[in-house]
Amino acid sequence: MSDDEWLDAFVSGWQMLADLSFSDLVLWKPLTEEGDIFACTAQVRPVTGPTALEEDIVGELIEYEPDHQVTVAFMTHEIAETSDNAISAGIPVDVWAIPVLRHDRPVAVIERHTNQMGMRATGALEENYLEAAEILTQMLMRGEFPLVPPSDKALMPRVADGVLRVQPDGVISYASPNAITGYRRLGAIGDIEGERFRELTRQLREGVEAVGQTVSADIDGRLTLEFDVEARGASMRFVVLPLWLEFTTAGMLVLCRDTTDLRRRDRMLVTKDATIREIHHRVKNNLQTVAALLRMQSRRLKSEEGKEALRDAMRRVSSIAMVHETLSYSLVEEVAFDEVCDKILDMVGDLAASAGTVRAVRRGTFGVIPAEMATSLSMVITELCQNAVEHGLDSASGVVEVVPQRDRAMLRIDIADGGHGLPEGFRMGAQKSLGLSIISTLIHDLDGTFTLKNREDGPGTVAHIMLPVP
Repeated sequence: MSDDEWLDAFVSGWQMLADLSFSDLVLWKPLTEEGDIFACTAQVRPVTGPTALEEDIVGELIEYEPDHQVTVAFMTHEIAETSDNAISAGIPVDVWAIPVLRHDRPVAVIERHTNQMGMRATGALEENYLEAAEILTQMLMRGEFPLVPPSDKALMPRVADGVLRVQPDGVISYASPNAITGYRRLGAIGDIEGERFRELTRQLREGVEAVGQTVSADIDGRLTLEFDVEARGASMRFVVLPLWLEFTTAGMLVLCRDTTDLRRRDRMLVTKDATIREIHHRVKNNLQTVAALLRMQSRRLKSEEGKEALRDAMRRVSSIAMVHETLSYSLVEEVAFDEVCDKILDMVGDLAASAGTVRAVRRGTFGVIPAEMATSLSMVITELCQNAVEHGLDSASGVVEVVPQRDRAMLRIDIADGGHGLPEGFRMGAQKSLGLSIISTLIHDLDGTFTLKNREDGPGTVAHIMLPVP
């Protein structure tokens, strides 16, 4: 892992250090190897206390200031501290500059600003938070922090959600009020403090779900561990963070979060997704049934015009069914349209040509498009390919090409054949063709444009479509 990647990993989890220390944190990165110019690249404020920095200072520079605490910390590899209660914007603020070391060399400096005016009265919570912050600061200086990043940042517990301080012997020496409330929901009775974390957590669970590691091996605090506990209809997510002094363990810091409501919401969303997919599946089945009925009806008619009308309706219904079939396998209301287009082209090639062989091919990709757009687009492609076969190729052998191109928020589609081209005097809008009326209406509803003209690169016709894609 490079220095920049390592610092990015730290910044992704440094909210915990800001909350434990009740301080604003600022990351200063050196712009020169000599360490005489620094740029502020990140800043975070505490949730647990008032900010000490009213303004955002990301982008500011420290240039050629050898007495600045950031420069001093970078050069000496030691914490540089301002005088107690220095005044900043009328507020007494303590500032620490903490060198970030990797492989015994400094790669950045973390500046910690603590608003002393709004500092909380000292109690068990404040003492334990500050003690953990001091240990993490020392680990940061030795390159032992950040720890393993969480698998799911959305569920990652924060300091305000609940904190346990576990001593090296495994005994819980402190539990924040939110942590105690969470344990009560899981069914814990009696005092949480004084219990052994491993035994207490295992007694409560109906099931412990480990995220990436085995609970039995790592719950003793040797490694960072993330896991969920569910009991009595409640659930909590735990993140176990080992704390290390220079040569020995300092126990564990455990962050916990009551995720009962989030889990319940997730289950509801899973159920909703399954229901939506089932609806798409049933719609697809119903449309395929309608297409089959139309096919059966067309075989019973003696009128060729009636047969052709029913076959056209069958193809239109089948193209819509293909979109619902794709959505029935998707978790989102978006369609990877290449697959739908390929199925349409197979259908057109199989059914449209009454004589000879028609090959319909796609060159390029549609990408992902919204579901509400996919149904209309599938019908447009079906109609245009059908027109190319029937009128452009006169239902004889030939090739129909569908060429999609994505350009930012626009989708361009060219559908070309190698047939006879448009009749002389052709003018869009002057025809009574149902297919062209359907195409024009659907493209208008999609806020797109549609033109039909003879090809410039050879014989045949090309339909040109431009559509905005959200």
